[in-house]
Amino acid sequence: MNTENLYNETYRPQFHFTAKKGWLNDPNGMIFHKGEYHLFFQHYPDGLTPTFNSMHWGHAVSKDMVHWTELPIVFYPDENGAAWSGSAVADVENTSGFKTGTEDVLVAAYTGEEHGQCIAYSNDLGRTWEKYAGNPVIPFFPDRDPKIIWHGPTGKWIMALYAEKTARSGQKGTAFFSSDDLKAWTYMSEVPGFYECPDFFELPVDNSSNKKWVLVSGNGDYLIGSFDGRAFTTESGPLKADFGANFYATQTFSGIPAEDGRRIQIAWMNGGIYPDMLFNQQMSFPCELTLRTCEDGIRLCRNPVKEIESLYKTEHRSTNIHLAPNESPHKIIEGNLLDIDVVINVGNAAECGIILRGERISYNQSSGVISVLGKEAIVGLKQGNMKLRILLDKTSIELYANDGEISMSSCFVPALEEKSMSAFAEGGCATIPHITINELRSAW
Repeated sequence: MNTENLYNETYRPQFHFTAKKGWLNDPNGMIFHKGEYHLFFQHYPDGLTPTFNSMHWGHAVSKDMVHWTELPIVFYPDENGAAWSGSAVADVENTSGFKTGTEDVLVAAYTGEEHGQCIAYSNDLGRTWEKYAGNPVIPFFPDRDPKIIWHGPTGKWIMALYAEKTARSGQKGTAFFSSDDLKAWTYMSEVPGFYECPDFFELPVDNSSNKKWVLVSGNGDYLIGSFDGRAFTTESGPLKADFGANFYATQTFSGIPAEDGRRIQIAWMNGGIYPDMLFNQQMSFPCELTLRTCEDGIRLCRNPVKEIESLYKTEHRSTNIHLAPNESPHKIIEGNLLDIDVVINVGNAAECGIILRGERISYNQSSGVISVLGKEAIVGLKQGNMKLRILLDKTSIELYANDGEISMSSCFVPALEEKSMSAFAEGGCATIPHITINELRSAW
């Protein structure tokens, strides 16, 4: 592999994680431990197009979720087949009995292709792993993508597992299992209708003492409800988390300490195109998740983690930009790595928005629809204003409207010569009361 230009290639994202070479998909085993964020991922290092039986677990670590160091592959295909998606936890009480040294033992759960759910453990901060001799711990029936959490009130490990046919209903959905030691698992209950890569966590509502459980499906859709340690009871949903074109296999970090308290999510931006590159696919930028009471009820909101500020290079601020119809778009800046915070007062414009590298982010006032890279979402105005946060990387646009009530994550192949950012209004006038743009350094 030619490493001379590594991480600076034409279409290499500069602040989204990508593998050095080869194929990447689902984020796996996301855990924060001893000051490090671990991102494992589905990986085929030997080509740009994978097969189901070629999946490995790649591995990268970071101190801030922005600057990543790729480490050696941890799981290769073996007698249980390819290493499909899963999760990881720190077994601080050594309930598994796997601990052999002074460090907390880390335990990963993954699907061994069509053989069942497998576990592996690490006693050296995730650098090397030993696969459990008793694998699979749950035989294949068929199911995949184990998500493991610790449930304090019952003192048990809980596994949320996608099943193509759940035991009770025979439908696709999420099955729940429990365990005392991460090795022996007991079926408890199921939630029909959810598909692949489950995630499961509890969050406070409006930063209060009122907490709800959130069950997330592979495409980011989610249910809000309660969990008693045995069964999940749906109170609302399914609801859509992201309206973009490239958003799948979402997972959140386990192990983030209480003094931080954030629930942080990364998704695979599936289906992106990277012409003539040695790598294929990228992760979304990490987002903090919160539950907030909105006009339509409690909703999961997504906003980029504050650590992006470590990449800020040059700040540009403008106020009271007037946008009139029948005028050329108002040019603001040129760049291909930007963090944009803008408020648009739509006024009497029929349509208005931002143009990034030739791609329109357009709001239609009569329908209330914002459109980005061929996808649409309804965005409510706040006193005639629309608040947008936009992350622009070399091959992606991620948009967050009204403090994360709506997010849209999409990939694109930009025209290389087009690096302008401008604003426009059609069929009437609009105003940008204020806009802040931070040019970003490369994370590499």
